[in-house]
Amino acid sequence: MTRQPSLRLAILSLALGAFAIGTSEFAAMGLLPWYAADLGVSDPQAGHVVSAYALGVVVGAPITSVLGARLPRRRYLAALIGIYGLINLLSAVLPGYSTLAVMRFLAGLPHGGFLGVAMLFAADALPHEQRAKGVTHVMLGLTVANIIGVPVAGWLGQELGWRWGFAVPGLLALAAAALILRFAPRVGVDPNARPIEELKALRNPAVILTLVVGAVGFGGLFAVYSYLSAAMLATTAAPGWAVPATLSAFGIGATLGSIGAARLTIRLGIFPS
Repeated sequence: MTRQPSLRLAILSLALGAFAIGTSEFAAMGLLPWYAADLGVSDPQAGHVVSAYALGVVVGAPITSVLGARLPRRRYLAALIGIYGLINLLSAVLPGYSTLAVMRFLAGLPHGGFLGVAMLFAADALPHEQRAKGVTHVMLGLTVANIIGVPVAGWLGQELGWRWGFAVPGLLALAAAALILRFAPRVGVDPNARPIEELKALRNPAVILTLVVGAVGFGGLFAVYSYLSAAMLATTAAPGWAVPATLSAFGIGATLGSIGAARLTIRLGIFPS
């Protein structure tokens, strides 16, 4: 009886970490015009801050996955999201454009490793027939981040300064790390884990095709989202609240689209959908 509430809190802790990651990632795009103006750079140059984070994700995901394959998952997840929180706080307090770009690159390093292992951890912690629920609950953190976290961070950034858009997710990430250490079950390490062997999957053309489709799709998404706030401010006389409202509408649309796409995939299959 005591294990189930603790397990729910563990998955909630993982979802909180995903919420912090989603808020920080997308808030950096929504706040682009504000830190560009404050740091004295153009909007396109400020966009390199977003690119630096994305590069960190690309570099960090395989490295953290390989290095963490034989580490206790509970401590590994807490360490990743804790480091993420600290780097976000440094992004909020350190001066200068170059420093911000470097901090965003470093913040991207734990991103992929945390989300990937968190979903597996949540799935493995639940009975076999409920594994999908564990993955869904963790990913719900990213979804809610786009609906609530990003607009709130954007509003704070406008009212109190853009640095709060990084400070708040940083604090949430540190809270998630503490909660994971407190509530996540202790799971033994798999001595047979061979992450290097899993890279052989890249020989499969279907895997490559899937990665290419994802890269093109997300590339287009982020190209639009990164400059959405800047485009609104440059082309309309929208009031201050319109930017967070638009970002929230984007998050709602993404959520509904994800639900619809999942149902369409079940009915038609992957490629037809």
